[in-house]
Amino acid sequence: MNQGEYVRIAPDVKLGQRVQIHCFVNLYGCAIGDDSRVGAFVEIQKNAQVGKRCKISSHTFICEGVDIEDDCFVGHGVMFLNDPYPRAVAANGEPQDETHWEVVRTAVQRGASIGSNATILCGVTVGAGALVGAGAVVTRDVPPHAVVAGNPARILRRLDAAGDNNERTGIES
Repeated sequence: MNQGEYVRIAPDVKLGQRVQIHCFVNLYGCAIGDDSRVGAFVEIQKNAQVGKRCKISSHTFICEGVDIEDDCFVGHGVMFLNDPYPRAVAANGEPQDETHWEVVRTAVQRGASIGSNATILCGVTVGAGALVGAGAVVTRDVPPHAVVAGNPARILRRLDAAGDNNERTGIES
């Protein structure tokens, strides 16, 4: 593991073997699998999991409640959310803390790829082998091997299990 002067890894982080971590990273209470890479300016919060052989690109935020399975790519500046109704204060006017809301989990299944600057809302599943286009806003589940893009993200086409596009597989959107 690479750990530079400007990396914060809390003692409760579980790191697999040969994990590469670049500068200006903040990790706490999370788990990262073998052979994964974490780029600069990434934060991964407690109760988040990154599988084996994943690439988490720079400036990405993986919040509590996000599970990323093996072999996934997460592009630059991807943002995950875990609260559908975020507020700064509780109904009584006091500052909110974690007792005032419940984490809504998000899943990124094996082999999925998420393009740069995508936003993934809480409670969705990005299916195995799916491809989320750059800048997409994912508001609902993405089926396995689908290509989605836009705001809100919509299915453009489907890939076969090997990642080939539908022009070669005959699968329609």
